Amino acid sequence: MTPRVVIIGAGFAGYNAARVLTRKHGRQVDVTIVNPTDFMLYQPLLPDVAAGIVDPRHAAVSLAATLPRARLLPGVATAVEIDRRAVHYTDPDGRARQVSYDRLVIGVGAVNKVLPIEGSADYSHGLKGIPEALYLRDHIIRQVELAAVAETEEERRARLTFVVVGAGYTGTETAAVGQLFTRSITRRHPHLKARWILVQYAGHLLPELGPYLQRAAERTLRERGVELRLNTSVAKEEAEGVLLTDGEFVAARTVVWTTGVRPDPVVESFGLPTTHGRIRTDEYLAVDGHPEIYAAGDVAAVPDLLNPGEPTPMTGQHAERQGAVAGRNVAASLGLRTAKPYKHHPLGFLVDLGGAKATADPLGIPMSGVLAKVVTRAYHLYAMPGNRVRVAVDWALDALLPRQVVRLGLVSEDAVPLDSADPELPRRAGR
Repeated sequence: MTPRVVIIGAGFAGYNAARVLTRKHGRQVDVTIVNPTDFMLYQPLLPDVAAGIVDPRHAAVSLAATLPRARLLPGVATAVEIDRRAVHYTDPDGRARQVSYDRLVIGVGAVNKVLPIEGSADYSHGLKGIPEALYLRDHIIRQVELAAVAETEEERRARLTFVVVGAGYTGTETAAVGQLFTRSITRRHPHLKARWILVQYAGHLLPELGPYLQRAAERTLRERGVELRLNTSVAKEEAEGVLLTDGEFVAARTVVWTTGVRPDPVVESFGLPTTHGRIRTDEYLAVDGHPEIYAAGDVAAVPDLLNPGEPTPMTGQHAERQGAVAGRNVAASLGLRTAKPYKHHPLGFLVDLGGAKATADPLGIPMSGVLAKVVTRAYHLYAMPGNRVRVAVDWALDALLPRQVVRLGLVSEDAVPLDSADPELPRRAGR
């Protein structure tokens, strides 16, 4: 019988595992994907979606169109029955179902990291998915519209203040493109001026990058008027704003929380060995003690062969490449090819700062400005497995035409809690 490979999750890791298996061995294995949606989300485009630059559909790569030999089971995985080699999942109608496997690849990814800070789960939003990006876009437009008719100067200033917590890739890009977005909105209201604040607990932005790229990003943000609060964090959050650890209270109605991610807590129910919530694997991505199960991406603690004793970082580049290696090694375990250890050679870092600005170090060559922007967008078009022309057209139209500023009202606040792993998390009244 044709061996069945079940893949849980269709993020960077799960998608690329399925891609390798279906393209190289589509007639020799039966590939089944368990995933809540019928698309792979290209997460680096989420700040552009939130700023109205890229159509949300174009950041979603269709599984049916790009993985035609894979079978999709819509649903959320809830448990893995290791002895019986079965995955239990809940379908969109809430019915409990299961699927058996000969080989299993786990790539469920990560969720927002919620820190134990009073009020953060009640009043903040992350930026991990399309619903969050759509909500944030509508919320920003709504705050500007309400500021235009505010009865007091205090309310106007609070509605025009936008706080981003965390200056990694997502936080820095969100503050950069967000500031340009509010500038385009307030053109219709000349008396209004938005204030963006980027809060970072470390002494510099983008801690993963070198000093040159950090300084270039900081310079661009400061020139645009984004306030950088370095060596600072949030002590408390409430409906009227945030209290910073330096003692200042910032009146605001918008807080975007991008302080990091954590492995999807569903893996705790799988009964597999973990380290800090990540499934332990060997350098071939096989789970410790379970050679028929593989894990890749943010959910996997894969040994970093370039930094012995450490797991690979939770980044999109690692997830994408680990997924491809997992697909290869699953095929090898079935006798279809030879296994390969995961050894990552960094291609560099890319940070899109909106407009004509970016900072990047492709292949270790640091650059900033327009050239970095061209390299950054070219890389994203190369890395995307679909929708390249649509995304390129979105970027071109944004450069040539005024941005459309309308609230669609498709996503409510209650639908996008900060802890995206727990959609039932209670929330207080919206701002």
